[in-house]
Amino acid sequence: MKQLSFLETEKPVQKQEWGTFKDSLRAPIHNWFTYPAGFSYKAVESSFLTYNIRQGQTIYDPFMGSGTTNLVAKKSAINSYGVEAHPFVFRITRTKMNWEINRDEIVHAIQEIEAQVRQRQRNFNGADSQDVLEKEFPELVLKCYENNTLLDLLFIRNAVNEGSFSQPVKDIFFVGLTSILRQVSTAATGWPYIAPNKQKTSSLNKNALHEFVRQVKKMVGDIRNTVDEANPNYKDSFHKIFNADSRHTQNLIPNSSIDHVFTSPPYLNNFDYADRTRLELYFWGEAKNWGEISNNIRTKLITSATTQISRDDPRYNLSEDLQEACPDVFDFLKKSISQLSEIRLTRGGKKSYDHLVSGYFNDMFQVISEVYRVLKTDTRAVFVLGDSAPYGVHIPTDDLIGKIGLGAGFADYRIDVLRERGGKWKDNPLRHDVLLRESIVTLIKA
Repeated sequence: MKQLSFLETEKPVQKQEWGTFKDSLRAPIHNWFTYPAGFSYKAVESSFLTYNIRQGQTIYDPFMGSGTTNLVAKKSAINSYGVEAHPFVFRITRTKMNWEINRDEIVHAIQEIEAQVRQRQRNFNGADSQDVLEKEFPELVLKCYENNTLLDLLFIRNAVNEGSFSQPVKDIFFVGLTSILRQVSTAATGWPYIAPNKQKTSSLNKNALHEFVRQVKKMVGDIRNTVDEANPNYKDSFHKIFNADSRHTQNLIPNSSIDHVFTSPPYLNNFDYADRTRLELYFWGEAKNWGEISNNIRTKLITSATTQISRDDPRYNLSEDLQEACPDVFDFLKKSISQLSEIRLTRGGKKSYDHLVSGYFNDMFQVISEVYRVLKTDTRAVFVLGDSAPYGVHIPTDDLIGKIGLGAGFADYRIDVLRERGGKWKDNPLRHDVLLRESIVTLIKA
C-alpha cells in the first residue's frame, strides 16, 4: 500500500474540506437540498481531472446521496450511473438531474400555486387551525413551527399534491418546499439534529409562501445558468440513476462498463441517515413515527447505525465471504468485535457497536465487489471516508477498506489523509481519546 498525494497534477486546494458540503452549499443546484452527508463537488471535479475522465466516458457513484458526483458528470457531458437506497433522497437527486424540464411551465405553475394558496388562506377559518394541524402532523412537526407558518406550508403542500401538473414540475415543487422547511422553522433545525425546544428567532414571522416562490424561481435560474455554463454536448451524455441497493447492482450496471468511481460511503460513526430526514418525512406524510421510518427506509440502507440492528439477526455476524476473501481483515475485525461485545456490557447504553462493525464491513465488502465488477481495467475507484473508535476501540476504516479492495480483486490501493477529526472533543470525559482522520482511499484495478 502506497501513501501518495491524491492530486499529483494539481495546484494545492483546500482538500481538508472535500468530505464536507461547504463548497456545494454555494453552488447552484447542488445547494437545493442541504444533505447532512454531502461532500464537495470540487473533489469530484479534481478527481475527474486527475484521472483524465472526459466526455464520452462513464462514471459511477454507489452512494449517490444528493447527486454531487452525477451532477458534476452531467455538466461535463460525462455519462453516469448512480445508486441511492434512501427513496426520499433519491427523489431529490432525480429532480436536480432534470435540466430538460420546461422552465416556462414551472413559471406558470408557480403562479397557479400562489393563487391557490392565497385563496385557501382567505377561505380558512383560523379558529380551526390547531385541530387541522394536529390531524395532519406528528408532534415533532407541530413543535417546529408557528401555527400560521405551518398552515401555509400545509396549503402549499396540498396545492402541489392536488395540482394537475406534470410529474417533473411536481418534483421541482417538492424539492423547493422541502428546501425551505428548516429555513422557516422557529425551532433549531440545523443539520443533523432537531431541537424543538430551542427557538430560532431569525425565522420568526417568515412568510412561507414568499420563501417558497423565491426558492422555486431561484431553482429555475439555477437550471438556466448551469445549462449555459455546461459542456455544450451535455445532452449527448446519459445518466442512469436508481433507487436501489448498491450491494446488488447486477441487473442495473453491466460488467466492465465504468471508467471511474467517485463516492463517499456512510462513515462508521453511528450516523442514522434515515432519522436525519425525519422532519421532512413527517411533513410530507411519508412516515408518521419511528417504526414507519424503519420499515420504509432504515432497513433498506447499508449498516451504519446501531438503530438498524437487531441483536439476534444473523446478518450481523461477520460473513464467510469476507473471511474467505480477506482473512487478515476478518481476523482483525473479529478481535475488535470481541472487545466491543465485552465493553458494551459495562456501558449504560449497551450500544451494539460490535454488530455495527460487522454489519458495516459485510456490506462494504459486497459494495466493493460490485464496484470491481463494473469497472473497466486500468481504472480507479475513489472513496472519501472516515475512521472511528466506538467505545474507544479504533477501527482504521480507510486501511481496512483498502485491504477489502485487494480481497475483492483490486491490484493495489493508496490512502491520502484529508484531515484529522475529533480534536474538539478532547476534554469531554465521555469521549474516547483516539485521534481520528478522514481520508481518500483509491482502489486501483489493473
